[in-house]
Amino acid sequence: MAILIDVDRKHILIKYMSDISVRRETTGLLKADLIAAINSIDAWIDSNVVAFNSAISQPARLTLTAKQKAELLMLIVSKRWEVA
Repeated sequence: MAILIDVDRKHILIKYMSDISVRRETTGLLKADLIAAINSIDAWIDSNVVAFNSAISQPARLTLTAKQKAELLMLIVSKRWEVA
């Protein structure tokens, strides 16, 4: 899995800013700070994708596609922090 291209990171920034605006939340961060956070999170994912895959029990590790594994991860993370 490759890191995201700048256009994709910009789309994430725009969506995140829109989402927090709808919820009437503030972060106290500058746009550059949010971009840095997106970049570092993306880099962390890239660095830890092998560990994530290794943590999945068999036979799911061999049977699920990378996209299916990512979907499960997103659902679990969203539930843990109640993010919709």
